[in-house]
Amino acid sequence: MGVRNEQKAATREKVLDAARDLFNEIGYDETTIRAIAERARVSVGSVFTTFASKAEVLSHVMDHRLSELYAEFDRVIPVLRGSTADRLCSIFAIHYEFETRRVKLFLAHIAASYNPSNDPGVTPYGRNPRLTEMLLDVLRDGVRKGEVRENLDLPLIADTLKAAYAWNYRMAAAAGGEIAAAQMSSVMDKQIAMIAEGWKPR
Repeated sequence: MGVRNEQKAATREKVLDAARDLFNEIGYDETTIRAIAERARVSVGSVFTTFASKAEVLSHVMDHRLSELYAEFDRVIPVLRGSTADRLCSIFAIHYEFETRRVKLFLAHIAASYNPSNDPGVTPYGRNPRLTEMLLDVLRDGVRKGEVRENLDLPLIADTLKAAYAWNYRMAAAAGGEIAAAQMSSVMDKQIAMIAEGWKPR
């Protein structure tokens, strides 16, 4: 890697670190590109030569964080046991435990996902292929085990689970970001149990 590419990569990391902290400290709407540049100790122009918009910065911040989370899942998934519902509860409990460490950041990610003018470089919440495939793998395994009916729309079930997961962050928003992961996991467990009633073989 040449000196110029090294400098660009270093600037990118500084911007992502600064943005991650600011989004979590003061929120997405309050964070400006100028504030990110000042925190990262780079010029505003440097931010815009690396990212097209603030939404794209947030998207890359989340992608970077999720790579840490899914490295953990690569170790955990093979040893998850229990019913289809139990395994899904475990997956979402791990997500809540991880995201509540920086809950305002994740709330910003959800909120930004509803922006109709997002740039092509933005990956909105719910479009994460790793989470989707993880859920589908568990559901497909449930079909093989006879716990989930064969004729169901598994991607629709996965979307419903992701929607319930995101909806539970309303409790974190109402609490000003101060909420225990166990509280949201408890609600999610009940939602999964209710959804599971609908996928049982008849």
